[in-house]
Amino acid sequence: MPPQVHQALSPVSPAHCRGGFLRRLLRRLDSWEAVERRRGRPPGKAWWGHLPFLVLHLACLAVLWVGFSWTALAVAAGLYFLRMFAVTAFYHRYFAHRAFRAGRKAQFVFAVLGASAVQRGPLWWAAHHRHHHRASDREDDVHSPRHHGFWGSHVGWILKPENARTRLELIPDFARFPELRFLDRYDTLVPALLALALFGLGELLASLAPGLGTDGWQLLVWGFVVSTVVLYHGTFVINSLCHVWGRQRYATGDDSRNNFWLALITLGEGWHNNHHRYPNSARQGFFWWELDVSYALLRVLERLGVVRDLRPVPERILRAAAGTA
Repeated sequence: MPPQVHQALSPVSPAHCRGGFLRRLLRRLDSWEAVERRRGRPPGKAWWGHLPFLVLHLACLAVLWVGFSWTALAVAAGLYFLRMFAVTAFYHRYFAHRAFRAGRKAQFVFAVLGASAVQRGPLWWAAHHRHHHRASDREDDVHSPRHHGFWGSHVGWILKPENARTRLELIPDFARFPELRFLDRYDTLVPALLALALFGLGELLASLAPGLGTDGWQLLVWGFVVSTVVLYHGTFVINSLCHVWGRQRYATGDDSRNNFWLALITLGEGWHNNHHRYPNSARQGFFWWELDVSYALLRVLERLGVVRDLRPVPERILRAAAGTA
């Protein structure tokens, strides 16, 4: 590998950070180093690395202790919507498929929002998705229901240690940005800051606006824990249900389906058979009646100058679907 390419793909090193405490903290948060440490461990011990994922699900039960408020529910719903958009529009359509263009600042801002969804970093996410399209529903597709069953495709693949590494070789175009490598390597940093911010906001509201009926623990549980877990499974259904439930408009050689209900909860990702027919389009709902909220918001961002060059669906593909739409 040429030296300049190797340098571009090299991760941000904690050794470059001043201060012993900061170095130790970054090492604790270093997911790339953690993956290397887990390599070669017996399978039973390797699963300990995914304990936070399991604990987060169990923590949803804390709603029984923190109670309910419309404020907490609104925060949870808002964060679900915002983070789902960051995952669908940027982690997926931008980083994985380059379906539009964005400046470096916008790229970083939406990468941070995507990272707050606790679905690993942008490079890990997009690299795995690129592999999915290369091997869709073949044996080496790690989340194919055809080969791994519903639960294996839905969540089991995430818990396998062999899928934990960020496959930089599949995403060299974005791995050259040091800020994206930082987000990917320290992928728990942004979620931790979001959790702390929600707790602090809840405590502030409890003091300044007690009529809202919320506090730090309630916003933490509803706004972070519950919202994140629902977001997990809202995203995961595209890997699992969207390959078994719905309609196939195009013969794509895999099991991808179009499903209105899944498009509704994922802001447009449920038009999955459309997407597998032409992955490079910024639009997954190919026709006006196919609701695609992420695309509509991308059009707004385009008008505002935040993104540009949204790639359309070629006319030949739309014409081919005219008889089956």
